[in-house]
Amino acid sequence: MAMDFDSLDPEALRRRGGAKWSVVPDDVLPAWVADMDFPVAEPIRGAIEEAARTSDLGYGLAGDRHELVPAFCDRVAERFGWAIEPSRVALLTDIVQGLYLGAELFSQRGEGVVIQTPIYPRILDAVDKTGRRRVVNPLVWRDDRYQLDLEGLRAAIDPETRILILCHPHNPTGHVYDRVELEALAEVAIERDLIVVSDEIHADLVYDGRGHLPLASLSPEIAERTLTLMSASKAFNVAGLHCGMVVFGGDAVQERFECFPARARGVVSSLGMAGSLAAFREGQPWLDAVLAQLHANREQLGSFLAEHMPEIRYAAPEATYLAWLDCRALGLDEAPHRFFFEEARVAVSPGPEFGPGGEGFVRLNFATSRPILQEILERMAAALARRRPGPRGSG
Repeated sequence: MAMDFDSLDPEALRRRGGAKWSVVPDDVLPAWVADMDFPVAEPIRGAIEEAARTSDLGYGLAGDRHELVPAFCDRVAERFGWAIEPSRVALLTDIVQGLYLGAELFSQRGEGVVIQTPIYPRILDAVDKTGRRRVVNPLVWRDDRYQLDLEGLRAAIDPETRILILCHPHNPTGHVYDRVELEALAEVAIERDLIVVSDEIHADLVYDGRGHLPLASLSPEIAERTLTLMSASKAFNVAGLHCGMVVFGGDAVQERFECFPARARGVVSSLGMAGSLAAFREGQPWLDAVLAQLHANREQLGSFLAEHMPEIRYAAPEATYLAWLDCRALGLDEAPHRFFFEEARVAVSPGPEFGPGGEGFVRLNFATSRPILQEILERMAAALARRRPGPRGSG
């Protein structure tokens, strides 16, 4: 299916009500919050328009009676080879809700939660704002990519550590955990009796034929202690519909989670369910086209950095549409996100928001048209060129 993602109009994007374009000044190009600029898939648009046209905006069916959950299970089986029963799935208003509930229900205040930094800031919030304690297990840079530090993981866990929050695929580095890493991580979780909350929201956005392997699909032993969080929101660019899924790997975690009243978790909107259903059943051609665009954008980004900003260390992400850029060699007198905002008029995400070790880094969202991405990169390169000293005259 031929789709044109390169004809985006920045002025039209600024007229949208979402945060990405509306909270920055008009002369700033945003490459920060993890939304894509692409038009939504037609099946999703059609489902929402049909609901509005027919005034189908009343109370929706409960999740266990709605066809969304079986459609989600069918998609997971087809895409990831993971067979799950609909009775093991509950709907959430978003994935962040699942992170908070996981921390609250499976640990006590002051107890430890393992996180692999740098990491999605809302994961840090879920630990900090519930009064839990960060147990930091930084990813390591090895063989020109970020990888799990298994020895560091074993050393970091103490007797009061209760949970491991896994971001898989990883935000912001784009790392895809392979089977060897996941099996090693599962072994540690079982050995140390940890509950795992696995945020797999970027599962559909994997490059180079790697494929996504759900942690809970490895074995019944790791499944029974795992909550898996998934959603259509990232892959299909519908975060504003607020609809996510939690998959329970076993009876104990499901019973504990369901002790928290369903009404206190909130109710997913009928539009969120309709849009997600359309995404799962009819959205794959759109997603295939988006992945091709993102792959091209990723190559464009890597080539431009190598030629015009070689001081920035960059590993092409194995998944997501987010690039984790190491700007420490630039020798800036200020934080790089602030420099690029003030001098290039480009908004990127500040590295320190992603936890310890983020100083000197920025996260750049490349999910836009190639012309807009090109202008973002040219602005950044021009700002750096202006600050580099030119050749000295002979006097």
